[in-house]
Amino acid sequence: MRIIFMGTPEFAVASLAALLGAGMDIAAVVTAPDKPAGRGRTLHQSAVKQYALAKGIPILQPEKLRNPDFLAELRALRADLQVVVAFRMLPEVVWNMPALGTVNLHASLLPQYRGAAPINHAIINGEIESGVTTFLLQHEIDTGSILFAEPVAIGPDDTAGDLHDRLMVVGASLLVKTVNALASGTATPVPQAHLAADQVLKHAPKIFKEDCLIDWEQPVGAVHNLIRGLSPYPTAYTSLGEKTLKIFETEKVETAPQHTPGTPYTDGRSFLKFACTDGYVNVKALQLEGKKRMDVSEFLKGYRF
Repeated sequence: MRIIFMGTPEFAVASLAALLGAGMDIAAVVTAPDKPAGRGRTLHQSAVKQYALAKGIPILQPEKLRNPDFLAELRALRADLQVVVAFRMLPEVVWNMPALGTVNLHASLLPQYRGAAPINHAIINGEIESGVTTFLLQHEIDTGSILFAEPVAIGPDDTAGDLHDRLMVVGASLLVKTVNALASGTATPVPQAHLAADQVLKHAPKIFKEDCLIDWEQPVGAVHNLIRGLSPYPTAYTSLGEKTLKIFETEKVETAPQHTPGTPYTDGRSFLKFACTDGYVNVKALQLEGKKRMDVSEFLKGYRF
């Protein structure tokens, strides 16, 4: 089979590498256009583009997916299948082009956590299990028929970064399994409607800055989950004095609080805690506005309350 791979970030590189490692014929890679980044606004290549360049794979970087020239290039590749991992939403003229359609790898156990940020929302909601799913694209986002799924456990202190790295590896393996099944004609797509009928669905919409502001009037478990669900990116934050404080890592201290929610409590040397409604979160790693990320003891050496 000739495959066109579509993806942009590091999460997608593992899947592309796994397909190549399994001997798949990758006709081309479609990824995001180079974007200016940093103080010098130097053009930055996506992780997928960098990998494809190193492997000598042809690369397409359309600004618009409906561009007639891009569509003509895509048709000329005569792919049997398209594979999408962490890319943007595709118009039907693109996902319906190959004979076998387009397979998407999603970082949740569908039909749960459809949307742009499934890893973050699963941890924010305190889930103890997530996973990866491969499915065939159709009109509504993340609703196509499921091909395969693989569960992955979430530990009580796992961050979104921890879960991301595990799902990246498991997802790459599941994608190879999926493509092999499609090639051999043994895949059996299952409509999501059959699975969703008996579930209360949770969603995973895009996360905005206002969603990352910590509400200290919440229970300690909810605050801890928010912080680890947004770590390392986009990162939960609060204010400390007149500056913004990003918090990356915490542990729960479930003792009756002696302070008003949101109050910082420290010995000035080894710990920094913030009061919640029913306990404290003990901050382990943080970043004050204008400074680098550091552990709490290093931070307290240079900060005076």
